[in-house]
Parts: sequence; C-alpha cells; structure tokens
Amino acid sequence: MLQRVEAELRWYVLRSKPRKESALQHFARQNGHEVFFPSIPIRPVNPRASRIAPYFPGYLFVHTDLHAVGEAAFHWMPYSAGLVRVGGEPGAVQDLVVRGIAARVREIWGGGDLLPDRFRHGDRVVVREGAFEGYQALFDARLPGTERVRVLLKMLNDRYVPVEIDLELLERDGENALSVQRSARGQPSVPRP
Repeated sequence: MLQRVEAELRWYVLRSKPRKESALQHFARQNGHEVFFPSIPIRPVNPRASRIAPYFPGYLFVHTDLHAVGEAAFHWMPYSAGLVRVGGEPGAVQDLVVRGIAARVREIWGGGDLLPDRFRHGDRVVVREGAFEGYQALFDARLPGTERVRVLLKMLNDRYVPVEIDLELLERDGENALSVQRSARGQPSVPRP
C-alpha cells in the first residue's frame, strides 16, 4: 500500500551574501520558489542612494517543501550563503511570524514610520543611558536617514549645547515643553521657566 505524502510547505530563512538580497530574491523566484523579501523605505543621506532597504539585511524568507527540494538547492544557489540553521537543522519559521512581519512592513510602506516621531521640537527629554545619563535636554530634530536625533543638552549655567544621540536613549521629561527660539546668529535661545 502506497502512502500519500503531502507537501510540507514551510517558511525558512535564507541568508544572502552581503548586499545581494535583491539578486538572490530574483534568482530564487526564477527557480520557482515563493520568496518574501521584506524591504522598507528609508531616507538616505546621499540623495543618489537607494530609497529602499532590507528590513532584515542579509536575510529573506523562502516558502518551500524542503524535503522535496533539498537543502543543497539553497546552499549552492548564486548569491546565497545557505539556510539559517537552528540546532544543526534548517530552522522553520511559523506562518504567523511571517504574516506579522508582512503586516508591519505594509504599515511602514503605508506611512507608518520605522521610528515614530515620539518627540516634537522643544519637548523636554531626559537621557536614559550612556555618557549623558540623567542630563536634561530639549528635543531639536531628527537627523535624516538615521536613528539619531539632535538635542540641546542643558549644561552648567543653563547653557544649551547641541548633541547628536540615539533616539532610543531618550525619554520624555514629564514637564511642559519649552519654546526654543533661534537668535540672529542661529544659536538656540531658551527662555527661563
């Protein structure tokens, strides 16, 4: 009696060679594999640079029956560095996880930001970690194409010094925002509370 073997389609993570995700995606699709390559819009500093970047640089997802295709098909594929392995075996990713990633990527493309604007110009913030931990500052601006921001760090004698810092190191101070006026020389002028 013959047993009918059903295809076990699962998602696997395929590693690409550096900056070859798009080429690997095209090659895998040409060979009949379903591929999910999450990419997001970015704001590059260089205006000639690509405005689209991988959500997971160096990785993409393939939906396949690994028993039917074999691991070697992905190991020897051009631009591929092989499947991601967990405990010596190719690690399968649940459909729910892939759908969740796809939903987040759609949200970002639909106008949601990778780093939502939590602060507005003039908001009082406190540095949570790092060299300036505990310092009060005024939020100035988000820097284009990066996850860094510029704040005006409150120093001695209520002097404010511009500093670039990672956004994730900041938290709201809890006090009301100050209005920051620029003087004729472009220096911040902060009224005393």
